[in-house]
Amino acid sequence: MPELLSIRDLKIEATSYPPREPPKRVTIVDGVSFDLEKGRVLGLIGESGAGKSTIGLSALAYGRGGAEITAGQVLLDGVDILPLGRSGIRKIRGARVCYVAQSAAAAFNPAHRLGDQVIEATVKHRLMTKDEARSRALYLFQVLGLPHPETFGERYPHQVSGGQLQRAMTAMALCSNPELIVFDEPTTALDVTTQIDVLAAIKHAIEETHTAALYITHDLAVVAQISNDIMVLRHGKMVEYGSVQQIIEAPKEDYTRALVNVRQAAREEAPDQTSALLKVENISAQYSNGFKVLHDVSLHVPKGQTLAVVGESGSGKSTLARVITGLLPPSDGRISFDGRPLTPALKNRSREDLRRIQLIYQMADTAMNPRQTVRDIIGRPLSFYDGLHGAAKTVRVKELLDQIEMGNGFMDRYPAELSGGQKQRVAIARALAAKPELILCDEPTSALDPLVAEGILKLLLKLQEETHLSYIFITHDIAIVRAIADSVAVMHRGKLVRFGPKSQVLSPPFDDYTDLLLKSVPELEIGWLERVLTTRRMESAGN
Repeated sequence: MPELLSIRDLKIEATSYPPREPPKRVTIVDGVSFDLEKGRVLGLIGESGAGKSTIGLSALAYGRGGAEITAGQVLLDGVDILPLGRSGIRKIRGARVCYVAQSAAAAFNPAHRLGDQVIEATVKHRLMTKDEARSRALYLFQVLGLPHPETFGERYPHQVSGGQLQRAMTAMALCSNPELIVFDEPTTALDVTTQIDVLAAIKHAIEETHTAALYITHDLAVVAQISNDIMVLRHGKMVEYGSVQQIIEAPKEDYTRALVNVRQAAREEAPDQTSALLKVENISAQYSNGFKVLHDVSLHVPKGQTLAVVGESGSGKSTLARVITGLLPPSDGRISFDGRPLTPALKNRSREDLRRIQLIYQMADTAMNPRQTVRDIIGRPLSFYDGLHGAAKTVRVKELLDQIEMGNGFMDRYPAELSGGQKQRVAIARALAAKPELILCDEPTSALDPLVAEGILKLLLKLQEETHLSYIFITHDIAIVRAIADSVAVMHRGKLVRFGPKSQVLSPPFDDYTDLLLKSVPELEIGWLERVLTTRRMESAGN
């Protein structure tokens, strides 16, 4: 079968941001070539900064963030689309080649109904009439397993779940009957139970429509379920290319072998202590509209230990973190820290209370000011909490960079000049600058490739051993729970359904929800998705 997409000797460069004098040119994709046939899926895998998304967007002749395609060809059905000019490329985007972004929530307009947005590009390109596009959308809603497909398009983005919104975005991409879809980390932000449904829906839709796809991810277990072939990337270059079976079972390159073999070693849990650093007692919380999101939650974290909080999207994990930090005062219950009550609202907490509890966000990209250097980012809490300035602050910033194993050479870099793992290390250093006793880690490794994530986890454990830090680690990755946790709290629909030592919580007998959660964790095994879906169907039929 002839190739639908052929990338030849692709080279993409960008100017560093913020601009320097003289401007610094960086090569982010260097001489990459591959072919993709109709009806097949190529998985692009690699660490943050490897060039995965940049290559995917090149299939739309697009370079974001100042990136520029400086050499090579992007052939669609044998025609190089790069020289076509704006008008020619506009005819291709949204019609022959479509894109599914990582964050569907950011890709939809909250003021318009989903159905209108799903059909918009198809109608604008005059590929179908509005009625024909609506019929096509209804068919796709059914194929993608969306609830009440006849009326689903009448809803607004805020009225559906994250997994449903991601599937709606897939319907938007498929509506115009494209020849190629670029999926850019479409399940990274989803919990494991929702991820299975979205993966199954995407795979089924591709098979039904015979569309070719590039599937970008950092998760090898996920890409193994949906791709025919895998290309491994690092530092903008292709490391290895082959079938899914060859890459997983017989990788040729050291870097690929490291990706395949990375396993988080299970940590032996520490014995629980009677004196807790943090105690959450009978906490309930609701939003300003009266919607209750936490129901009578009680748990504790001993000093120097790690509590992992797991559960699907909407279970209340991040809301619990907001309540502990004072961003959302509880409606009932109390929180005590080191034996004394903690003021519910952030604005009423003392500077000392603020210092003792710090937060590391999931997306380091959005948690840093892009116009500040690493020196400024880490230095701000040093000035705020310790009053350090000038040479004294610089010395402390250097110490913190050494502590996170980065060194002085990064002090004057901007976030855009750092890899994903380096940004997360800087975020850790910023939290450490306050000399906290408890750090809340909200999915800090979910956007990182396995090798980088392993390095971050080892760093957190090392810091815990050195400084007796306590962690609350919010995650949906059970492998991470086994690697870092002493105790585990399982949350479902705002309630605590299981809490205790790791060995107890992760051992049978399980409640139904914990059992579903553990069975939904992707395994690096060809056919795992089909096996899980078959088991679910059999269990459903048995009930």
